Amino acid sequence: MPEAGNVLPIWAFSVAQEITEVLEWRTDVLTSRAGEQRIALRPRPREIVTFRHRLDALGMARAAELTRAGFAGDWNVPLWHMAQQPNADLVQGDTEILINTGVADYRGGGLVAVAVDGGDPAVLEIATVEADRLILTEPLVLQLPAVAVAAQRTTVAPIRPGVLTSAVEVARRRQGDGTVTASFLLRDASELTAPAMPTYLGRPVQTDPSLVRRPLTASLRRAVEYVDNGFGPVVVEPMRDVFERSEMITLKAQGPTARYSLRRWLWSLRGRLASFWLPTWGREMQLRAAMTSGAALMRVAPVASFDAYIGRRIMLEMPGALRFRTITAAIADGADHQLTLSSNLGEPAQLGTKVHFLTVMRSDADRVEIQHGAVASEVNLSAVEIKE
Repeated sequence: MPEAGNVLPIWAFSVAQEITEVLEWRTDVLTSRAGEQRIALRPRPREIVTFRHRLDALGMARAAELTRAGFAGDWNVPLWHMAQQPNADLVQGDTEILINTGVADYRGGGLVAVAVDGGDPAVLEIATVEADRLILTEPLVLQLPAVAVAAQRTTVAPIRPGVLTSAVEVARRRQGDGTVTASFLLRDASELTAPAMPTYLGRPVQTDPSLVRRPLTASLRRAVEYVDNGFGPVVVEPMRDVFERSEMITLKAQGPTARYSLRRWLWSLRGRLASFWLPTWGREMQLRAAMTSGAALMRVAPVASFDAYIGRRIMLEMPGALRFRTITAAIADGADHQLTLSSNLGEPAQLGTKVHFLTVMRSDADRVEIQHGAVASEVNLSAVEIKE
């Protein structure tokens, strides 16, 4: 129940099921016939986390009384989707927790939750955050059930203040078994930096291998108006000069480091604001001849008109690394097409090298939903092609 003074009540229930995290921005997209302009209206996203707890009769009663007493107030919310095990056993009297702090939202002067064997978490205050440890303001004593607790029995997670965004729901299967669902809007969103990624012409390239292991769905269209007076033929009038390609991509991350990297990349998109390169993974360019390391001419099977090649960006999956190039010219070479690249590849390209088109994309929604499971995190992202 809420305590007196300035101490916030803690939502002290361990999560036994999937956690949903939502990041919400606001972006004003102004479209014209030839392009668009994007204006950020919310510099930092609203973060909403939804927890589902499997509780017994006593746990459901505690959740109901906590909600009754403090529904409209602020809460201390353990972020269980960032939970980790420490790198060393915890011992009474210690003033630090050895843990990788770079994969969770730990803050100096903030709080951290420490749970043993999945029980109710103890709340500790963080003095400072270092790369490999948390320095506590007070030594561990009553927070541990024994003089020493093995790291494998311990779960550590950052704590953020938050408010309930909707009714707390209780689904009772039996008298002593039920699920409690609670959603919190977190306060004090942090500023995350984008993860290290390949870049080309000033934009990051999304080359996450989980992309090619998931179904990729694409929609190809152009904004048009169909004019039909009911008597003559139907006339199609283009409304914009921009060809629109949209894709639904699925990204999956396993492990604390990969999960946090995925979260940082989604954060860097800032909803519909930022753009990035996305390979089509379609192997559109079929090489007809091998290329030497110093060659800038690429012979391929015909796939488009000569004019359509000019200015297109491509990605080559080379043995040494991914290579990104621009097509600057295209001519006929017998039954094939010969393309001129912006520069040589720096290493030989053999027949069978996978070559894909690169397109400039942005998120098509300001709301991103991440599903955090016990093993991995997954997000479905709708992206739309834009002009460079």
